[in-house]
Amino acid sequence: MVATRDIAHSGSTFSDLLDVAAQLPAVRINRAAYLRSALKRHCSEEQIEQAIATTPAAAGIPLTTITDVANTSIAYETSKVTGISTVAGIPGGLAMLGTVPADMAQYVGHMLRIAQKLAYVYSWPDLFAGDGDDLDEATEGILTLFVGVMVGVQFAQSGVSRVSAMIAAQVVRKLPQQALTKGAIYPIVKKVTGLLGVQMTKKLFASGVAKAIPVIGAVLSGGLTLGTFLPMSKKLQKHLASLELTKPGHRAGEDELVEVVAQNPGASEEPSEARAEQ
Repeated sequence: MVATRDIAHSGSTFSDLLDVAAQLPAVRINRAAYLRSALKRHCSEEQIEQAIATTPAAAGIPLTTITDVANTSIAYETSKVTGISTVAGIPGGLAMLGTVPADMAQYVGHMLRIAQKLAYVYSWPDLFAGDGDDLDEATEGILTLFVGVMVGVQFAQSGVSRVSAMIAAQVVRKLPQQALTKGAIYPIVKKVTGLLGVQMTKKLFASGVAKAIPVIGAVLSGGLTLGTFLPMSKKLQKHLASLELTKPGHRAGEDELVEVVAQNPGASEEPSEARAEQ
């Protein structure tokens, strides 16, 4: 078990934790590869390519299909977090463990994986557009807000909603860099970051998450149960599904949606998801 005093090491700010978690092997999800894999059993090739080039909503993919894909991705990722592996693959090696405990980095890494998948299927742009290992400020900001939503920080929901509205209003396929780093959303990001920083280990994970999602023993004790990860993922899914990016104005007409449903009856995404992990 990782002691609270170890987790609350002075260097373990949430930004440090997020950066380390984002560098873990397989944490970053390739948007195009994920959408192609997740949608292939539901949609035509043309529709999939349109979803990748624009968004699933703009491609006219039915909300019922989006929900099914999201649920399957949550189930898949939940099954993956029943055990936490080591962090030997982190760039920089074990030296980074002096400031970021291994199990916490893995825990947040799994949260980032499902956050990306849900964001992409609910029509968000690519969160890791650059090739560098380091997070840019805008990506760090939106991921911080996503994690905040997952663990129940109310004003994180407000931040995500405002970013979504900006993307929808501007009809762009990238994050609003200035708003997240210097503008209107930045103060919200800073507030969430502060809450999820050193105090997160003492209060949020030790009491907040433990109370909201009962776990036998410590939350970060070397393993995660199905009951830990699922509620947090569902919380983010519910919020993303309610946002402007999924509204009718950003979708195809109802007749087209009915036609797509008729041509593509539901099927499990699990096999294609598993292949995408390889």
